[in-house]
Amino acid sequence: MSTRQADASVKPARPRVAVVLFNLGGPDNQDAVRPFLMNLFTDPAILRVPPFIRPFLARYIAHKRVPAAQENYRLMGGGSPLLPLTERQASALEADLKQDWDAKCFIAMRYWHPFSEAAVAAVKAWQPEEILLLPLYAQYSSTTTGSSLVAWREAAAKAGLAVKTTTLCCWFEDEAVLANAAALAQGTIDAAKAALPPGTPLRVLFSAHGLPQVIVDRGDPYQFQIEAYVAGLRRYLTDPAIDSLVCYQSRATPQQWLAPSTDDAVMEAGRDGVALVVVPVAFVSDHSETLVELDMEYRDLAEKHGVPGYFRAPVQNDDPGFIAALAGVARHAQSRGPGLCSTAGGRICPTPHGNCPFAQAGHDTTSRMAIPAC
Repeated sequence: MSTRQADASVKPARPRVAVVLFNLGGPDNQDAVRPFLMNLFTDPAILRVPPFIRPFLARYIAHKRVPAAQENYRLMGGGSPLLPLTERQASALEADLKQDWDAKCFIAMRYWHPFSEAAVAAVKAWQPEEILLLPLYAQYSSTTTGSSLVAWREAAAKAGLAVKTTTLCCWFEDEAVLANAAALAQGTIDAAKAALPPGTPLRVLFSAHGLPQVIVDRGDPYQFQIEAYVAGLRRYLTDPAIDSLVCYQSRATPQQWLAPSTDDAVMEAGRDGVALVVVPVAFVSDHSETLVELDMEYRDLAEKHGVPGYFRAPVQNDDPGFIAALAGVARHAQSRGPGLCSTAGGRICPTPHGNCPFAQAGHDTTSRMAIPAC
């Protein structure tokens, strides 16, 4: 056999890639609710007040919210299902990626265990050649992905973890993700039409977690990306022109939040006499905002206001189509790294969105968010 033939028969080395999945985290028992809320509200990305005020205000807000939060988690069995669901996603994603890589998935939660420090230690012990940071938020916000990236980099620097890293900031435009989300929504739309009396009008509410308006006004690209994601999702529906509305849930402070709110949209449906299909967007795992807020609180509100039918589309969780799509997102990002990447490769957000990580990477080298682009 010639040298050329021998070389051709050698399979390329499989890269050893640690895939770090970012998510919010949630208390796993009733005693964890208070410290979870303290972690949430002491994050400067969440509570944007002067640092000397934040600990006192966070303690006050957490104290006020503990009873209601504990009741919500009691309704879900005592704690958040977010970590077990994320573990299922990680296991399924790892199995898919192992077809091409020596891959291992790690979980870094922001406000409850496992925190970034534990994930960094586990990644360092595994000794990867490359790291892919993959947020389980399709849409970028400084309050979610941005905050998680800051926590990861601080933990990695403290632990001396220095490995070639690709950072995926957002994946709301990925066609496979959109197609999968639309298929889940369409299934619920079809079921609603079959269950409702003939001729009952139907409206789709695309419900995303809200943000204070001031955060968006200061350059956060979240609302732009939510609206772009919904526009992409609608393209895959059987009737892209179906009566629909983008709305925002989970308002947590008295300041102005993104509008319209989901509760206002539900009450409006009652006045209009239209049935509702609620499609969660910005969530890829079930947690209190879907299992309690959408499934219980808004359903009760719909019944109270005479909505003729209320249906909720499933989130993607570990749906096989979603996992396959997410694996495609991971492969595409890793092929572009190291550095900062979107599904399009470079910056997607229009210029006014100054809190897009690409804007900070290119123009604000002093920011804690500064990352070199791919």
